Amino acid sequence: MDRIEQKICDIIESKKDEIMAFGQDIFCHAELGYKETRTSGKFVEEMKKLGMEPETGFAITGVKSYLKGKGAQDGPTLAVIGEMDALPIPNHPDAWKETGASHCCGHNAQLTGVVGAAMALADPEVAEAMGGNICFMAVPAEEFVDIEWKNELIKEGKLAYGGGKCQLIHEGAFDDIDIALGHHTMPGADYGLYNGSSNGFVNKTVTFTGKAAHAAGSPHEGIDALNAATSAMVNIALQQESFRDEDTIRVHGFISNGGTACNVIADNVTMQYSVRGKTPAAYKDAALKVDRSLKAAAMATGCGVKIETMAGYMSCVPNPHTEVLDSVFDDIAAEGKYTKRRDLNGHTTGSDDFGDVATLMPLVHFCTGGYVGSLHNPDVRVEDPYLAYVVTAKIFALAAYRLMKNGAEKAKENIADYKPVMTKDEYIKFMDSMQSTEVVEPTPLPIMGE
Repeated sequence: MDRIEQKICDIIESKKDEIMAFGQDIFCHAELGYKETRTSGKFVEEMKKLGMEPETGFAITGVKSYLKGKGAQDGPTLAVIGEMDALPIPNHPDAWKETGASHCCGHNAQLTGVVGAAMALADPEVAEAMGGNICFMAVPAEEFVDIEWKNELIKEGKLAYGGGKCQLIHEGAFDDIDIALGHHTMPGADYGLYNGSSNGFVNKTVTFTGKAAHAAGSPHEGIDALNAATSAMVNIALQQESFRDEDTIRVHGFISNGGTACNVIADNVTMQYSVRGKTPAAYKDAALKVDRSLKAAAMATGCGVKIETMAGYMSCVPNPHTEVLDSVFDDIAAEGKYTKRRDLNGHTTGSDDFGDVATLMPLVHFCTGGYVGSLHNPDVRVEDPYLAYVVTAKIFALAAYRLMKNGAEKAKENIADYKPVMTKDEYIKFMDSMQSTEVVEPTPLPIMGE
């Protein structure tokens, strides 16, 4: 490390108790996407303490805070990104009772790492040693949950998309960003590259409409929407052999509303489905097969069906430039306490909206541990808060500094070698094309005997 890099680590080390307390506070006050008002407020407080003037209201709860002032610097702008939202897992012991949400995703560690990095990078000597500018971003709604509520916001014109970074792109919040630095939590390792490809997806809200009747006395007078949903699930399952292995298709969902009582024929059933694939062409093909499965179920039972398709996330794009993170990991390992590196360089069938950012600009992406349990499950715990929060802050800060020092030399190399998958206009056109509503009206038969 050079003298400035050692100073960065010393500042973060001196603030370690404050950083860990922030991380645990966010962990115990989890909020769902586009509802992260407390979390957003805490981030704003920290940025103001460091002398910055954070801007709020991006994608409802998002925040941007420029190290050197907005537009104050020539050269590239690096976004250092932390996510704010959590998951609807109310049975986690640390779920916030006010929201029923819990940070079983590790986003609290992301945001804490950004705050800790900002504490060091805002030091005047450190800031002066970097070219370009840094934008610390707190972003909402990475988890694709609470879909029916998000759909209503879209219908009301308050949102364009369900995912936070997608919405930020749509609003122009990334227009002045040239390169991004992101993070994920990864139980079972100390740190590593998060630099593989991923599945993209679309989401479907499906509503089957039938006719209520007494399930025991006169079921023949009803049209059972739950039967339609059951048929749809079977139809979808039977599509599996038509999916190519290389497309890594995943189709999964659940019934969010399934009737009112066991002795009443269900007249309304709502389902949520995600359709994922390695490429847009692959998941568009799979989505059409899901649609025909849904419509076939409606036809077979006489129900109506409404299929609301919402654009999801793009496939992630690996970055060939790993030298900055490699050097940071080497320095962390040299300290001797954390040496277990695990790189994620292959393809993952999961999805996240860092893929949307990587569609437009280079993404430098890493992971850290400190957690036990399986992500997105109620067994997730912070086992090592120093690793989860303080080491994450050091990696964020050192990586940002090494990208931006010497006139942002390494950031410029990343940008020069990056080939955009889409322009912003092409991205928005594609996303808009994946949003649609299709309605099939009920086709009931006459009731026998009438």
